Amino acid sequence: MEHGGGEGAVKASRKLTPSRLGPRDVLHVGSAGLRSRPMRVFLSALGIAIGIATMIAVVGVSSSSQAKLLRELDKLGTNMLVATPGQSMFSGQDTKLPKEAPGMISRIEGVESVGTTGDVPQSVRRSENIPKEETGGIGLKAAKDDLLEVLRARMQQGTWLNGATGRYPSVVLGNVSAERLGITEPGQQVFIGGRYFTVIGILDPIPLAPEIERSALIGWEAAEQLLGFDGHPTAVYERSADDRVAAVRSLIAPTANPQSPSTVSVTDPSAALQAKAATEGAFSTLLLGLGGIALLVGGVGVANTMIISVLERRHEIGLRRSLGATKGQVRIQFVTESLLLSGLGGLAGIALGAAATAAYARAGDLPWVVPLWAVTGGFASTLAIGTLAGLYPAVRAARLSPTLALQAG
Repeated sequence: MEHGGGEGAVKASRKLTPSRLGPRDVLHVGSAGLRSRPMRVFLSALGIAIGIATMIAVVGVSSSSQAKLLRELDKLGTNMLVATPGQSMFSGQDTKLPKEAPGMISRIEGVESVGTTGDVPQSVRRSENIPKEETGGIGLKAAKDDLLEVLRARMQQGTWLNGATGRYPSVVLGNVSAERLGITEPGQQVFIGGRYFTVIGILDPIPLAPEIERSALIGWEAAEQLLGFDGHPTAVYERSADDRVAAVRSLIAPTANPQSPSTVSVTDPSAALQAKAATEGAFSTLLLGLGGIALLVGGVGVANTMIISVLERRHEIGLRRSLGATKGQVRIQFVTESLLLSGLGGLAGIALGAAATAAYARAGDLPWVVPLWAVTGGFASTLAIGTLAGLYPAVRAARLSPTLALQAG
């Protein structure tokens, strides 16, 4: 009898041992509640998706714009410096660069090419009937033949000035000045200094030299012979070897004007683009914050959905508990359900954010860039929010008494 009683106790203890849930079982029971309420799942996941989509789109748009700037910098180069006349330290008056400054700068070790412009005090108008005062913000500059190469600029239409055209009344317009003058193609004329000049070309935009975009450029000889230009350069553009930029910069001022180097200003036009690329994501911080708030609101929606789900499924919970499910298994079920709900919203949000970035990049002719860290970080945050949103409902479900839960059902 004692032996038989011992065997019965062993069998009873084996029957009371709770079954274990494998990963497949956890996914099955965790997704059961989602499958039974698809509309509620969709609306709850939508909040998460909007938050993640906002964050991915903000990072993607910022990264795409930054990639375009960096691509432009690679194409335009960061080895160009510009020497311009400054003001006298004593009188405060504007100074002039010596006429020999371009040639002297070209002899600095490491300098590869030099281009020059000089301001010509004449207005550029569409016709003689337009008052001189209405300049449209267009400046007139004399230019040397090698300026186009130094700026790495391209012609939108027509040709650049050369040894022949630079001696006659011909002009090349920057893209902005052509638009303001209403010039659409070469062959048209503009009125400069009491005579008409024929437009022989229109330039493409030049990010490193925006002042050229708003200018009309004529040959150096034509400016001196036809318009009384004094021949003093007002901007000397130079390209140097990449490893010699810093050394060349320190030598430009004393070389261009040995008698008064303090009156020579040397600037790096690529610095503005580099700074813009570095600060491209500054405004994005605010939008990322808004995306984070939307994500938190979505997490609250998930938590609310899970709490309602627990209340509606008390009978199911009680039945599972009476059949041997432990509190831990009940907790795992509802946490898994919350994770699946948030994960679905996160995946949808990533897809929406990437699609929005692609649309923006295509419209603005930008490279499509969605950083991997943004995707992984965004998805990880959805899982974290899903875990937090499901903890309280899961604990509440596990605390339900099987008897009370069955009675409530």
